Amino acid sequence: MSLKIVIRSAVAALAIGAALASPAKAEVSEVRISKGFGILYLPLIVMQDQQFLEKRAKAAGLGDIKVNWLMLDGGNVINDAMIAGTLDFAGTGAPGFVTLWAKAKGIPGVEVVGVSGMSSTSQWLMTNDPKIKSLQDFTANDKIALPGIKTSLAAVTLQMISAKVFGDANYAKMDPMTVSLPHPEALAALIGGKTEIKAHFTSPPFQYIEAKAPNVHRVLNSVDYLGNMTLDVTFAPKKFVDANPKMTQAFIDAMDDANALIEKDKKLAAEIYAKSSKVKVDAAEIQQMIEDKDSRFTTTPEGVLQYAEFLHKAGSIKLKPAKWSDMWVPQIAARPGS
Repeated sequence: MSLKIVIRSAVAALAIGAALASPAKAEVSEVRISKGFGILYLPLIVMQDQQFLEKRAKAAGLGDIKVNWLMLDGGNVINDAMIAGTLDFAGTGAPGFVTLWAKAKGIPGVEVVGVSGMSSTSQWLMTNDPKIKSLQDFTANDKIALPGIKTSLAAVTLQMISAKVFGDANYAKMDPMTVSLPHPEALAALIGGKTEIKAHFTSPPFQYIEAKAPNVHRVLNSVDYLGNMTLDVTFAPKKFVDANPKMTQAFIDAMDDANALIEKDKKLAAEIYAKSSKVKVDAAEIQQMIEDKDSRFTTTPEGVLQYAEFLHKAGSIKLKPAKWSDMWVPQIAARPGS
């Protein structure tokens, strides 16, 4: 063996030794999380109020972390922010996540992955037009407000219901009537009755507030058509969770903590929500909504594969996961989800 080869081998050995001896790259000490309006985001609202993530991160040896909370509503807005790299974790409607997962799969730096389930409840289609009693009664001039057209939770849920009412080929029949409007603004427009908004497809607490208005009535309840399934989830860039496994686990643990608090003390959870709400609500009424038979808060995703199957059938996504866990981080994929 020549001297040159010996020296080269020694240098390589030293380099490997140095790499093994050097500490791994530190995980982030600051995270950015988005949440939206409504009780579907209650676990994130509780997580923020109780600082569960900060506590879990510290227990995991990550030190004192900083959590920046953003208010974003609508699948398009959230997906754009995630792709732009301005979010680390995001709460969103399950269909919006599934759509982005399928479109970004395998694209370095853009790929996303599910982190946790979050909540499920009923969604009501409310109207201020006494002539509208069913989907068949809507005309082209009757505008339906929802957070984001075509890709938001409400938009896809409405498509899935339309498929059942009008047939699979007509799943998009109501799309031309939908307009993008955040829930608080849609509520004001519907009750005010002075705009083109004739209906609002929404979730608690907005649907309960609207139901009390003398000029508003319910057209349908999503659970009657689709049953109970996870409506909102959390997700993150794959490159973030890969680089920050401890922070990702801390987030999942914090979500479990938030859901455990909601289950154990619904009164406190309602008070936390009422305190944070941009719409004036009574904590006692919020508690009743949380206790509704259709409301569930769990970190384990339930029925999310149904969205993927529908979106694939509708042509909205080209890639369909073989099983639900294909879309989620390994830490959550081991749970009995669907």
